[in-house]
Amino acid sequence: MNNNDIILKADNLYFSYDDEKTHSLNGLSLEIPRGQKIAFMGANGSGKSTFFLCCTGIHKPSSGTLYYNGEPYSYDRKGLLKLRSKIGIVFQDPDNQLFSASVYQEISFGVLNLGYSEEDAKKAVEDVIAELEITPFRHKPTHALSGGQKKQVSIADILVMKPDIIILDEPAAALDPKHTTMVNQIVNRMTKSGITVFMATHDVNYAYEWADQVILFHQGKVLMQGAPEEVFSNPRVLEKTNLEPPAVLELFHSLCQKQILKTTLPLPKNLKTLEKYISDTNINTTQ
Repeated sequence: MNNNDIILKADNLYFSYDDEKTHSLNGLSLEIPRGQKIAFMGANGSGKSTFFLCCTGIHKPSSGTLYYNGEPYSYDRKGLLKLRSKIGIVFQDPDNQLFSASVYQEISFGVLNLGYSEEDAKKAVEDVIAELEITPFRHKPTHALSGGQKKQVSIADILVMKPDIIILDEPAAALDPKHTTMVNQIVNRMTKSGITVFMATHDVNYAYEWADQVILFHQGKVLMQGAPEEVFSNPRVLEKTNLEPPAVLELFHSLCQKQILKTTLPLPKNLKTLEKYISDTNINTTQ
């Protein structure tokens, strides 16, 4: 992979909230390929949220370097403004993000801040309101929205700026099933349009099926980075990060042990694939 394919690189990052007594990031290094879906996983306190805040320039590492598109981060005003137009974060709790009186004002704030003309900003806002199905509550005060609606608006806040990277910190936290599905669909559309998506999640089943790569954090460092099949088939790292294997993998291995399925089959990504394996086996045995 050449360097043009690496959209973000962290080199030996350290960050402390208590004057270097303890480190939330403790020599963290990683490289993120462009246009991929990356699931960030690990126990609470392993450094995921701190890393995300460093990615957006909200925190500056005490040492080490972050690179975006091969260029080291610049922390002057101009550098941070440029960075935040390209890398956006959707916080776990939308109330930490939303501050404008109405939905429409909220979504237009970021693009107007980037220097868009009134006309261009209006078009960008209208497009994202339509895309994210916000039209029914576009003129409502933000404080009067449901949790799911607030999440839609907080994603629209970032998406309207057409970033290269969107960071989602536990996007389905506290959402009902309907809004969880809606957020997942929005995320899928983002990745199809070429946006690189970072997502912190505790949901191993979702991460296993969704992600191109999984990055496991442990004590402020990367414990393992790789394809979901590789990471979730490693009991040692799962135990260290308090994660269970995805249900579909456990079921598949159990069926292989019982010789119901062949171990030569590719690891199934979801229950639908596993069901197909089982029905194919049944057809073969009854023929």
